Amino acid sequence: MKRIYIAGPMTGLPELNYPAFHAAAAKLRALGHHVENPAENPKPACGTWHGYMRMSLRQIADCDCLYMLPGWRASRGARIEHGLALDLDLEVRDFEELAC
Repeated sequence: MKRIYIAGPMTGLPELNYPAFHAAAAKLRALGHHVENPAENPKPACGTWHGYMRMSLRQIADCDCLYMLPGWRASRGARIEHGLALDLDLEVRDFEELAC
């Protein structure tokens, strides 16, 4: 079992792309993984994008692997998460691979 963080675009998308995050989390959990799904995070006290990112970056630090949802390259936050994962030498995969 791996601890996996799901990264992908949210800002500006319908329902903040939460349905895609929830579907990915369900699939990964069905495979027996522990999943950190940012779409399940509570609203930070400040309620800002920066607050959400601080929460996400802490979660990534505790993970073994990141799965990147489609469209992540167009997301500032997902690109930051991707860069941190690479800097921490975590495994990074596209969600379609499901081989983490």
